[in-house]
Parts: sequence; structure tokens; C-alpha cells
Amino acid sequence: MSMRSRVQTLQNIVSRKGSSKVLTFSTPHVFKAFQLLYTESYVSRNTLCEQLHIGEGAVKTMIAHLKETGFADSTKSGTFLTIKGKNFAKSLHDVIDSECIIPKCNIARSKFNYGVILRTYSFASKTGMEQRDYAILYGASGATTLQYKENQFVFPKESIDCLSDDTKTRKLLLKNLNPRNGDLIIIASADDPFVAEIAAKNSALWTLATIA
Repeated sequence: MSMRSRVQTLQNIVSRKGSSKVLTFSTPHVFKAFQLLYTESYVSRNTLCEQLHIGEGAVKTMIAHLKETGFADSTKSGTFLTIKGKNFAKSLHDVIDSECIIPKCNIARSKFNYGVILRTYSFASKTGMEQRDYAILYGASGATTLQYKENQFVFPKESIDCLSDDTKTRKLLLKNLNPRNGDLIIIASADDPFVAEIAAKNSALWTLATIA
């Protein structure tokens, strides 16, 4: 299954056929739910509400959609991933395995900034404008795209290390994202920490969806 197909699968979980409800969750919310379920044996509805910033009704609907597709099931202990769900979550985690909060700096100027790494996907960004547009769709004020090449952080189409004068941010990205040559990093910026996170996830997912 291609990454485009995997993102389409996340979309399908949002818009299950026969569901007439107006949903308050979308593709990056489902992705974050998979991330939570992948790292924990069981996840309660309350935790999903708190972590996804959506109401209990929306969480119930999401869980129902995950069950219908065979990705998850529930017990009194909470919701858990089936073998099918674990395999699917792992396939996403293999590409997006690290994320981090980034303090305000020259390349991320908002109060809240959130970075997501896409392994081996540096080729997927031409100018960085498309990643910014996907982030803005979810309320971000902007986004910065970096490619990791020759052990340097560079803007798309450039070869100069954009963090040569910012050792603090460089160390933070190296420690928390552990980039390797050929990786892509998307940093979304916003006035709200959750908006920055969900916007960065959305940009990452749609970057993957544009690649066959």
C-alpha cells in the first residue's frame, strides 16, 4: 500500500459511508488517535477527548469508525488496536516517527511551533509553499519546511545551512527528531499549541498523499 493510499484510508475513517453526522474531527485527528493507540495498550475515551481536543460524541463516532474498518476494538479498559490496526499504525510510524515542540526562533517565529519529521521524504517538497498551505488550512499562521542534507538543515532549493547561527535550535532538532540525510521536516506555527501540532500533522499527511 502506498503512502497516498494510507492517507486515503485515514480519510475514509473520517467519512464512513452511511454517516450523516457533521463531524468535528478530520484526517490529522484520526492520525493522532492512531499514534496514541500505537504507544498505549488501551486508551480511554476521556484521554482521546483531551488529546484530540474533540467532544465525547465525536470520539464515540471515531471509535465506531475504527471498529467498522477492523482497526480497533474496545473493552472496559479502553480502546485498543487490532493486529490490522497495529500494522497500519506501524506503517505510518515508520515514516513519521518523531515530533517535537520548537521554541520561538528565527525559522519558527510564532509563540507555538511544532515540528514533524518525514523519513526519506526530502524530495517531496519543491519550495515549501505547499507544506505551508496545508498547515494554514488547519489554522496555522505559517509553516517552515526543512530538508536535512549533508548533515545540514536547509530550505528547499537551497544549500546553505539555515541553522548555522542558531546552535540551540539545531541541537533541539538533532536530539528530538534525530534527522538523517534525505529526511523532511515540517514546522507549523500558531498562537495555540494544539493548532500548531494538528496543522503540522495535516501538512505532513498531505505531503505524503501527493506522492504516488
